Amino acid sequence: MRMIDYLDRGAAHYPDRICLLDELARIDYRTAVSDSHRIGRGLLAAKLSPGAKAAVLSPNDARAFQAVLGILRAAMTWIPLNARNLLDENIYFLTANDCEFLFFHSQFEQDVARICREAPGLKGLVCLDRTSEHAPSLADWMAEFTSGQDLDIPQAPDDVAAILSTGGTTGRPKGVMLTHLNFETMSANFLACMPITEPPVYLVAAPMTHAAGLTAFPLIAMGATNVILAKPEPEAIVEAIQRHRVSHLFLPPTVIYMLLAHPRVHEYDYRSLRNFLYAAAPMSVDKLKQAMSIFGPVMTQTFGQAESPMICTYMSPQDHLGASDARLASCGRATPFTQVGIMDDNGHLLPCGERGEIVLRGNLVMKGYYKTPDATAEASRHGWHHTGDIGQMDEAGYVYIVDRKKDMIISGGFNIYPSEIEQVIWSHPAVQDCAVIGVPDDKWGEAVKAIVELKPGATATIEQLLAHCRQQLGGMKTPKSIEFTPALPRSPVGKVLKKELRLRYWEGHDRKI
Repeated sequence: MRMIDYLDRGAAHYPDRICLLDELARIDYRTAVSDSHRIGRGLLAAKLSPGAKAAVLSPNDARAFQAVLGILRAAMTWIPLNARNLLDENIYFLTANDCEFLFFHSQFEQDVARICREAPGLKGLVCLDRTSEHAPSLADWMAEFTSGQDLDIPQAPDDVAAILSTGGTTGRPKGVMLTHLNFETMSANFLACMPITEPPVYLVAAPMTHAAGLTAFPLIAMGATNVILAKPEPEAIVEAIQRHRVSHLFLPPTVIYMLLAHPRVHEYDYRSLRNFLYAAAPMSVDKLKQAMSIFGPVMTQTFGQAESPMICTYMSPQDHLGASDARLASCGRATPFTQVGIMDDNGHLLPCGERGEIVLRGNLVMKGYYKTPDATAEASRHGWHHTGDIGQMDEAGYVYIVDRKKDMIISGGFNIYPSEIEQVIWSHPAVQDCAVIGVPDDKWGEAVKAIVELKPGATATIEQLLAHCRQQLGGMKTPKSIEFTPALPRSPVGKVLKKELRLRYWEGHDRKI
């Protein structure tokens, strides 16, 4: 199936049911289908061809979701842009992936001139929520394409439906090409693990550019009402669960921790919940047990990454009940349509209990990285996709992520790469050297910590370095803490020994992630 077929299936069964709901919009399935055709016709009228790339830059918004559906209706490729990224990073991703059209929210109005200047391949712009100095509003633009033939453009299973960002290994994110077959496999895994017996109500609270948006597609095929929150604020989330009788919800652990700390979390009714999915980063077992006591027997873990979206492994609510603390630290077992193994550096699959790299195989795995064949080949060694995560599997097939092969930090569900931060800290005139590592944090899972060696005779304060980072990196990547040291530990060849730095912070923790 094409991704747009999920919408058509939901509409065929539930045409009058609300598909997209936020503070300003209430769009039923019949209207969502009609609007997707109008947006699709508008994209084709802009001289774009099927397969062209179109991006959406917006916080969570029903109109942003409409734009995604229109892109898919026109048989084009959706490029989600994280609204929390720095502008430089989003411009790079637009140009590196040959994007030709941009839907943007008015909160990015001040950035549009620069985007157009530095991404000259763009052939058109539409502002989602109002008329802009640079572009028509989505409503006005769609009105020009009310009449015309409905679109039904054939696509092959291997055609690229979306290009997701890896988050960047050295500040330059790679484009992950996901096909219609990838999404079909994701949906098959999802619905096999979590059968739907009646139309769900799905709360889109985490950014729709990531797992929260992908989760919507299998549910849309089942007639889901997608309740969209602009931000994952705890009070708004718990109120929405009760008010809309939410059945499905995805959040990264850091937001769940914020919910658990909310003074009124016990006052709401969560009996409508069926699957409260958590993923994107390891979760504290103690906080997981607290969540189970508050939200009920609904906690549901999945493991995936951009290259193999959402649901490579699965741990059901039933698996959580009565599980030991050790088992609760697992990310579940392989889903029905994905193979999961543990591999050593020589390409040999390892037996139960031994640690190695978590590898994946099957139709869930990406087509490759856009225009980066060497990186694709590296990730596909020995016929398996290499996740970069170190783990082990027990005799019952449960997978445990225990360390990370590379230095990537997962903080609040987002991938953060130390080298990008180190480059910024190194640029400060007082800094001799530095190392950025992830340290355990109750709220974020991992927090970014910088350990800094100053130049002889130089002075700098922690506040000065934090301000220096914040200006160039934004809040998400700025270290949560900075520590000064007279000398960083180094190997005989002068390489900073990050593993040695991490040891004292992770001492007493079973996981190193």
